[in-house]
Amino acid sequence: MGRLIARKPVLRLTPDGQRRRPDSLAVEEPLELRVGGRPLAVTMRTPGHDVELAHGFLLSEGVVGDAADVRDARYCSSRDDKGVNTYNVLDVGLADGVPAPDTGVERNFYTTSSCGVCGKASLDAVRLRTRFPPAADPLSIASAVLSALPGVLRDHQRVFDRTGGLHAAGLCTPEGEALVVREDVGRHNAVDKVLGWALLAGRVPAAGCVLVVSGRASFELVQKAVMAGVPMLAAVSAPSSLAVDLAEESGLTLAGFVRDGSMNVYTRPDRIVPAGALAAG
Repeated sequence: MGRLIARKPVLRLTPDGQRRRPDSLAVEEPLELRVGGRPLAVTMRTPGHDVELAHGFLLSEGVVGDAADVRDARYCSSRDDKGVNTYNVLDVGLADGVPAPDTGVERNFYTTSSCGVCGKASLDAVRLRTRFPPAADPLSIASAVLSALPGVLRDHQRVFDRTGGLHAAGLCTPEGEALVVREDVGRHNAVDKVLGWALLAGRVPAAGCVLVVSGRASFELVQKAVMAGVPMLAAVSAPSSLAVDLAEESGLTLAGFVRDGSMNVYTRPDRIVPAGALAAG
């Protein structure tokens, strides 16, 4: 398996002078995802939890909806200049009867670490229909618990502590427990790894859970949450206008700027119990 952290020389400049020293950097490498031997997408990711990433990606693209839809996932032989397997090509075999991805899912070119939508073969394929609509989910969470979740996420960011260069995503309970946290150089990759874990753990649809992300809430992250049946997405930073539109259309609660005890709730605020409401009740 590839490294998570690389050491590179750096010239450190400060008001007191300069010095050379090694610095810890998050590793970024390409992962080619194949389905049934056919290349489907290439994404730049942090190595690790690649099988989860593949499952989460296929779930969020509507290709699979259950762990049983995937027969196997195995690394192909991809050698570097020293003849060592890079573990950068993963082939997923679908179970009998599961249709292969159509051309609307195939990427024209690689997806960057920050954006997974820009490589779509067709923008018409972006708005996907979910098997697990979250609108009727009765999730309820106290605002104090929700505002503390980014801190819970941060406590699990081990590689970020050493590099400062990774995004994180986590699936949490209404009581504030982190079920799983994953890090990656790409925001959408971190979410795919979390949702892939949920799929493999039999927790899709992810009813009664909150998806927490360390950065902004883009359209694609909302789409991924909706495709997995997650009723609430909480982001440390801002959402985009299209993300709010999709959340409203899908019945997902979307909260942004969740930090320091406050937040902006853009859709479905009824799932969030304000401070004092429990005592008043």
